[in-house]
Amino acid sequence: MKKLLKSLFVINLLWLPFVGQAQLPESIKIGSDTSYAPFDYIDANGQITGFNIELTQALCDKINIKCNFATTDFNALVPSLLSRKIDMISSSFSITEKREKQIAFSDPTFAVNSRLVAKNDANLLPTVESLKGKRVGVEQGTTQEYFVNEVWRPNGVIIVPYQNQLQVFSDLIAGRLDAVLQDEVTASESFLKQPQGKDFAFAGAALTDKKYFGVGTGLGFRKGDNELREAFNKALAEILADGTYKKINDKYFEFNIYNSNE
Repeated sequence: MKKLLKSLFVINLLWLPFVGQAQLPESIKIGSDTSYAPFDYIDANGQITGFNIELTQALCDKINIKCNFATTDFNALVPSLLSRKIDMISSSFSITEKREKQIAFSDPTFAVNSRLVAKNDANLLPTVESLKGKRVGVEQGTTQEYFVNEVWRPNGVIIVPYQNQLQVFSDLIAGRLDAVLQDEVTASESFLKQPQGKDFAFAGAALTDKKYFGVGTGLGFRKGDNELREAFNKALAEILADGTYKKINDKYFEFNIYNSNE
């Protein structure tokens, strides 16, 4: 009997390292809002690309998982994740308390602020006093929409939601909007630095309220997919250490987006 118990004890010790360790999938489907250059967009060859895409692909390569990217409207990202139409969110998804009630996040992948953009001579500021009665465009499902609906809309600012960011910029150019609110990198790189943005500029300082805009941007996972999330966290630490992150960063930006204050 003692020999039997000893044998069972040894078997249990050998089994322990494998308990609770789920095998990672061979491939995953990743949702991306491709209206957000330079983070996520469709290139001239019809391929999904951008900073988020290249960063996520580098993480997938580290983990040895095949990543399949799919275009998904921003406000459909969380529903698609929860309904298992996609397995992960790679768009510029701010880590906020509101979103953490629904999904889990990776460690922060980068940080950007939110900025108001308006005509050069508009003399507008990102305040209720300045924007009361004005039409401000935002993309649906974003932290910017969450902020304006809670803070600006109740105080007389006219909020106009759009399905994607390209539509927001289009109506700003056409004069159907007085201003737009979105992340400062997208505003700068894909609009203000382009010919169509020559008559526009940032209006006032950045908005940084953590309640609405979070504490950085991360990859989104279902709450039960802990092994997958931890694998991506480990890969993120590795590409930050080995220079891969910097190489991708420098391809798209002239500053360190991992810490946009640097």
